[in-house]
Amino acid sequence: MRDHYDFSNGIKNPYADRLKKQITIRLDDKVIEYFKQMAEETGMPYQNIINYYLLECVKENKRMEVAFTK
Repeated sequence: MRDHYDFSNGIKNPYADRLKKQITIRLDDKVIEYFKQMAEETGMPYQNIINYYLLECVKENKRMEVAFTK
């Protein structure tokens, strides 16, 4: 490894404005296993698959019906 690197000719990352935000989310074990299995089949990281799935929900404006019982 070098002691010094020259970034004077470097360019800004064009995707820097589109970076994902890191959060903590609680998911059921079954959900994680489902997406990890998809990750093995596709070779894509499971967190990316979850993100793409949620983006599709946003694009299609999908809504969930939640009914609580007493």
